[in-house]
Amino acid sequence: MKPVKVGLLGLGTVGTGVVRIVEGHQEDLQSQVGSPILISKILVKDRAKSRNVAVDASKLTEDPWEIVRDPEIDVIVEVMGGVAHSRDVILEALERGKHVVTANKDLMAMHGPEILAKAREKGCDVLYEASVAGGIPIIRTLIEGFSSDRITKIMGIVNGTTNYILTKMSREGAAYADVLKEAQALGYAESDPTSDVEGLDAARKMTILSTLGFRANVALEDVSAKGISNVTQEDIGYAKRLGYEVKLLGIAERQDDTISVSVQPTMVKTSHPIASVNGVFNAVYVHGEAVGETMFYGPGAGEMPTATSVVADLVAVVKNMKLGVNGRQAQLSYKVMKLKTDEQISSKYFLLLHVDDKAGVLAQIAQVFSNLDVSIESVMQPSAPHKSGAELIIITHNASKAAMNKVLQAFEALPAVQQIKSVYRVEG
Repeated sequence: MKPVKVGLLGLGTVGTGVVRIVEGHQEDLQSQVGSPILISKILVKDRAKSRNVAVDASKLTEDPWEIVRDPEIDVIVEVMGGVAHSRDVILEALERGKHVVTANKDLMAMHGPEILAKAREKGCDVLYEASVAGGIPIIRTLIEGFSSDRITKIMGIVNGTTNYILTKMSREGAAYADVLKEAQALGYAESDPTSDVEGLDAARKMTILSTLGFRANVALEDVSAKGISNVTQEDIGYAKRLGYEVKLLGIAERQDDTISVSVQPTMVKTSHPIASVNGVFNAVYVHGEAVGETMFYGPGAGEMPTATSVVADLVAVVKNMKLGVNGRQAQLSYKVMKLKTDEQISSKYFLLLHVDDKAGVLAQIAQVFSNLDVSIESVMQPSAPHKSGAELIIITHNASKAAMNKVLQAFEALPAVQQIKSVYRVEG
């Protein structure tokens, strides 16, 4: 049986996992695809560096073009990261008729339509399951499992670093800065954690998920993103008293031909299953018109979970090669969707206000809501004996984002409101 030859671009954490699975599970893989799968060349930054996995030194190269232009290689597996260089390499590989498996969320969020169009033109596969939610097969599920349904909402915890930080803050009462340092020491957060904690990583993943779920081109700039760096222990404490957990959620919603996609810290009712997803785990909740509510849960990163998704894509490519159907599953977006306006985006809201502690203030607050046609679900005034003034916690009924913006502007101008301390979307 002629082996299928693979060029592996990158031998970091995920690349090492891919080598372990392909070489360690060879009998299982052959039984599925009918031939050996051989990693014949591997791109590394430094051939002399010691490795966590045994590899034949003759397979190593520091030149990606040596792999891409090798006529013997059938499939390129890209796990080296980066955007501009990876885009050039993958487009060249597709031009030469090679299939591609990638774990590169940044690349697919920014250049996915271009890459998939080239794949369709050349009759090649591009699969990217590992780019979102690590070991959870959410991309294949959106493409295949929901192919007969119409998805109306995708809501997910798709960044393990921020979920780890918020879980520790909730369970242990720790401060954000302290937990961030711990996450960096454990390797969950980078030395520069901006991409994770400011919601940029999650925004890229939601770009991919919403594009697939809604069958429409969603650009990264269409996603509004707010991170967790301003979440306080006070916010989390009040949320728990009211029966909520604070989670960084990606939320994509569709109504007819309009969509909205955002990433933001959100108060989730503890009765909702996504509220109980803790630590570095990920979860994606999908609502379809026919199937109703579904949720997919699992490890969102790590060597072996992510490598498992990469190798699953590799197996799918090889099966397509055997059947002669490569390039027929390229998911090109065919629906034209408009972004929702602020008037069309609706949710409940949590507000924490620091106000003057005197008679008539609550009536002034209520009047602002009434004037702007925002209905209040509940009001709580926690005791604050050591503070000048009082604190008000308000949860609204569903209100448009535009109306809430007007409410906040009115509070900024209201002398009795000393500070708008926190504003959160409420789910569940």
